[in-house]
Amino acid sequence: QVQLVESGGGLVQPGGSLRLSCAASGIIFRPNAMGWYRQAPGKQRELVARITSGGTTNYAASVRGRFTISRDYAKNTVYLQMNSLKPEDTAAYYCNTDPPVSAYWGQGTQVTVSS
Repeated sequence: QVQLVESGGGLVQPGGSLRLSCAASGIIFRPNAMGWYRQAPGKQRELVARITSGGTTNYAASVRGRFTISRDYAKNTVYLQMNSLKPEDTAAYYCNTDPPVSAYWGQGTQVTVSS
């Protein structure tokens, strides 16, 4: 049974930082590219960062230079370090493979950026 569990979200002021974690189980973690996605109210889910099995990273233009994705094979965990957060980063954040598998979506973790 595949399970992806996101954590680390919360309420933060503009300019602040958060680190999200995604623990993966029941999945062949190593060969898959992994991604962090987000969905704001009334908007479609979007890919904001991805990392390949070889460590190559890509970012959406809206987060490039502020977010950093990384992965720890020993812990089967993917991280998203988010700095210089903006109100427009407010969304539910999810991890999944890239491309995503519909059955793998977890509950996500809410990030709210507000003063």
